[in-house]
Amino acid sequence: MLFFRVTLSAQQADTTGSGNTHFKLGIFYNSNLHYYGRTDSLRSSGVFPLAELWFNKNLYINGAPIFVNNNIANFQYAGSVVTLGYMAKSKNENFLTNLYITKPLYKDNSNLVQSSLKAQGSASFSWLSKMINLNAGGDIKISDKVDYGISAGLDRLFRIDLPEEFIIAIDPSFTMSAGTQQFTKTYYKKSNFLLFPGVDQQVTNDVSKLNILAYEFSMPIVFAKNKLQIIMNPAYVIPQNLITVENRPDLSERGQNMFYITAGLKITF
Repeated sequence: MLFFRVTLSAQQADTTGSGNTHFKLGIFYNSNLHYYGRTDSLRSSGVFPLAELWFNKNLYINGAPIFVNNNIANFQYAGSVVTLGYMAKSKNENFLTNLYITKPLYKDNSNLVQSSLKAQGSASFSWLSKMINLNAGGDIKISDKVDYGISAGLDRLFRIDLPEEFIIAIDPSFTMSAGTQQFTKTYYKKSNFLLFPGVDQQVTNDVSKLNILAYEFSMPIVFAKNKLQIIMNPAYVIPQNLITVENRPDLSERGQNMFYITAGLKITF
């Protein structure tokens, strides 16, 4: 999600306008790595170099190794994320479609909350206008089980053209994310047989429920000149429906309302 938003914001402010093969390199910092507001116990920050190849104006692939910083790890490699995608605008430029498949390659001992994710397929659609952009999307996440997610949001892109081909793009955004949550439900059921007294039996079922996972407010800012982009994305995330296990904080999800920022730069070759 983070890579997609940063890439999309940068694309909307892209000044290259090239439909040919081109290559981009970047490096980014995230002050608080999270997954829909869920964090590890160490509240890690992260640095991720990003390499991005565009085969044409629509088809792209990117990859990013993730290095984690926290109280016990200093710039420690946690894994990589590879994304293959297709992004296109309609002829009248009123609709934007982005389809992509993400393959995480996390280390076996990674403590990141999202490290159980094995693959993800996503689709997002945006209706673009001068007043406001409306966004909707869905995804399938594959781990030990399969989960489904949906999202909806809106944003308003402001573009400022300055002298000497210098551009500033500001994109205040709001996103609501929902998805299935899977957990185990245990209860007791009294069984009766004819006239004999009932006996309490423990019943355990696997439950899957679609819940709102997070609300997020963000304001990506892109400074672009020729083939160089500087990207900043301050954001505030409000996690919802955290799963808790009574008397087992080690099995409960950690998360709270938090402000974080992603910052970096990208250059096109």
